[in-house]
Amino acid sequence: MAMSNKPLKLRVRGTLGEPPPSGPPLPGHSQKSLKKPFLLPLQKSIPQKTANLGATIRRTFAVENRQRSAAQFGWILCLLLLCALYASGLNEPATHVLARRRELPVYSVQRSDKVLSISFDAAWGADKTMDILDILDAHQVKTTFFLVGNWVQKYPELVKEIMARGHEIGNHSQTHAHMNALGEQDIRNELRMMSDNVETITGTRPTLFRPPFGEYNDRVVTVARAEGYEVVQWSIDSLDWKNRGTADIVKQCTNRVENGDIVLFHNDSEDILNALPTILKHYQGLGYRVIPISELLLKGGTTIDVQGKQHPLEAASPKQ
Repeated sequence: MAMSNKPLKLRVRGTLGEPPPSGPPLPGHSQKSLKKPFLLPLQKSIPQKTANLGATIRRTFAVENRQRSAAQFGWILCLLLLCALYASGLNEPATHVLARRRELPVYSVQRSDKVLSISFDAAWGADKTMDILDILDAHQVKTTFFLVGNWVQKYPELVKEIMARGHEIGNHSQTHAHMNALGEQDIRNELRMMSDNVETITGTRPTLFRPPFGEYNDRVVTVARAEGYEVVQWSIDSLDWKNRGTADIVKQCTNRVENGDIVLFHNDSEDILNALPTILKHYQGLGYRVIPISELLLKGGTTIDVQGKQHPLEAASPKQ
């Protein structure tokens, strides 16, 4: 491709509204015409466009400010409402303020003495149950086994052995159902069938209930208590069912311990036999006595605070 040998001419443009640099006039233009702002029409339109843009920006910010103010007012209104709801209970015991709005199980117990409870949920396997009972005997510990009715029917001899060793049996439903999905009559049926099975085998009817999966709502707790059960959860979860090893179970159960704690184990978890002796030694080394849950619970009038801790009723009463 042939290229021209003529030098490339560049046209230099001035700044907006200014004449081009001094020098010989460009072809077709006189020196006089170049002294005039050749971009004048554009220059004249800028102030008007700038004014329009400014007005648009001001209108946009005004709308956004109104929206922001409305949102802030809404938040303030919500906060005032929450404060009013909270303040409405300030003249009542702290343990009543929110607990009255929801039925709560017992997660732990206010105790001045150094006692706590451990518990075992049994729903599926049974291979480790006898070894667990032997470990408990070796440490002179009595505890609570929450049994599923189907498990009771499948392992009646183990149910008898648990009772014979001095431990108590709690109700863990008949079929390990999701109790908060059931109606009142189905909840009653789950509780009744399980307890009927245990009473047939041992002659003793359970008085404690632990909802399967830890799931409950007001209906579950209310119906269970109406049927004569205290509903019990836990304050320390061993997480043994995750099968993360002995060290993890020990850590979960010994990291922080307080009077009145309730510890959750499962009778068929993978590392329970390795972890249990270490945990019991730790508790006893701290001076704790491990007792069944029915002995841990308070007698007489009680109340349950918003964290699920059971208190004596008089401890929650306002001073006269």
